[in-house]
Amino acid sequence: MKYTSALLAVVLATVANAFQAHQPVSRTNNNALFATRQMPAYNDGTDYAVTHKDIDNILRQNKAYVEAMGQDFFDDLGSKHKPKYMWIGCADARAPANELMGEKPGSVFVIRNVANMVVATDVSLIGALQFAVNVLGVQHIIVCGHYDCGGVRASMGNKDVGDPLEMWLKNARDVYRVHQQELDSIADPEKRHQRFVELNAIEQCVNLFKTGIIQKKRAETYNQPGQPFPIPHVHACVFNPKDGILRNLNVDFSEYLEDLKGIYELYAPEAEAEKVPVAAVAEKSEHEVYPPEKRTRLETIKKFLGM
Repeated sequence: MKYTSALLAVVLATVANAFQAHQPVSRTNNNALFATRQMPAYNDGTDYAVTHKDIDNILRQNKAYVEAMGQDFFDDLGSKHKPKYMWIGCADARAPANELMGEKPGSVFVIRNVANMVVATDVSLIGALQFAVNVLGVQHIIVCGHYDCGGVRASMGNKDVGDPLEMWLKNARDVYRVHQQELDSIADPEKRHQRFVELNAIEQCVNLFKTGIIQKKRAETYNQPGQPFPIPHVHACVFNPKDGILRNLNVDFSEYLEDLKGIYELYAPEAEAEKVPVAAVAEKSEHEVYPPEKRTRLETIKKFLGM
């Protein structure tokens, strides 16, 4: 009887596993699926990029990756594109967005460049920003710098690195100029570099707030029913390749924007708030529902930022 029960348990477990293997993969359980799949050991340690002129090893690795993930994963991945996050990061090979965030493919819209810059004349980035905000409807934008950033280090020295890279790094040099007093007061060169990385990420977030793309969308969603905060919400972060930790700098951007509003404000949040009846935001706290004309300017900006 004991052996019969054990045999029955094995049979039932086998049937259950077989049944589960044929279930369709939902977008919810695909997160768990992605997390549990083991990536294959790609090669035997040979540096194919140095020893081979072809990329056959990459194609083999891709095949191993596809087999490891399984067709259900790609059926789900290919079903739609609706990321909740936009990542503006450095092109450094050590700072991959999805892996750092612990997010599966399909959840993060990524654009990267040297020193994670947000430059108004960079049509590649601004075009990606417009697409992310107005078409994809991302909820959060993360500007992430990283310690040991070559672009930031280069912009700290008085050496011409040659155009067009020198033209690009002048944008980072401008960040140093704005914060020169603080940065020059830091005696330790490495700590000064790290603080510069942080300040650069913050200033690139401020550059986002200067754009009409961000201002317009946040004004539209300022008091939108069912929307708990204006979108997209902007975050300044840094990553340390030496420990893998992603750190939120927790910046109060209202202090920056109050100083800049007279020049850069294209869409006033109060104007949008006046269009929304108080009844439409009755579910919000009593501290959030009061006439726009009675708000101080700083209170308005903080609410606009979702703070």
